[in-house]
Amino acid sequence: MTRPIRDVMTTPVVTVRMDTSFKQVVARLRAARVGAVPVIDDSGRVLGIVHGHDLLAKKTRPERSPGRLGRAGRHREHGPPTAATAAGLMTCPAVTVNASTRTDEAARLMCRHRVASLPIVDSQGRLIGIISQGDVLDSFTRQDAEIRREVVRDVISREFMLDPLAFSVTVQDGIVTLAGQPENDLVGHLLAAAVRHVEGVIDLRDQLSYTVGQKGHRGGSRVRQPWPGIAVLALAMPFSSAPFGWTSGFTAGHRHRGILPRQATASGVINS
Repeated sequence: MTRPIRDVMTTPVVTVRMDTSFKQVVARLRAARVGAVPVIDDSGRVLGIVHGHDLLAKKTRPERSPGRLGRAGRHREHGPPTAATAAGLMTCPAVTVNASTRTDEAARLMCRHRVASLPIVDSQGRLIGIISQGDVLDSFTRQDAEIRREVVRDVISREFMLDPLAFSVTVQDGIVTLAGQPENDLVGHLLAAAVRHVEGVIDLRDQLSYTVGQKGHRGGSRVRQPWPGIAVLALAMPFSSAPFGWTSGFTAGHRHRGILPRQATASGVINS
């Protein structure tokens, strides 16, 4: 499945402080060949982030009036007037993620907020890494054979406990074509959703045979599928009324890798 960003994040991270000058910020970006630098405090907590476009905007935006209202607005945003320092350049609050966030979720955040980098923080808001658009896009260079192997071995066989011979899986340029006869429509939809989340999958051509009535298998050997009844129960029954122990057992047995949070293990920051 898509990996947690702890597996692809960059660490240690090049950072700046609130009082870092415009020229020093530019020098840090150029020296590290990055598109953004987080702004941190003495404890390593992320206060904001300076992107390359923030620097360009500073040089192209009209000068603010030095009048009273202009000074008051500046104070509300970043404290006292700071001239050309990181405090006056940064975007804040920064959009941050934790180390267990999946790469596809990080990609959606980047698109939604129109940012090229996301600082990665621990439970205290301290910086432990950073992920860029390039880090996310690297997953789409995965070889077709690797993608097919994961779909067949890990998704169909191990996670869904289905017979891989009952399905046809082809991959070309990251596009997966999935065909076959699932035991019922629910299994088919869940399987297709899981395949879409495999790392490197650009698109899925779902050619599974669905039946409106979900009447079960049609002749031949029955595909081994021990849990559809529980999955149907999950949709029909509120979690609060589920039998004791059912929720944790189902989650542990059928979760997709990277969805449940794990403890961050990476650390390291290069301070200014």
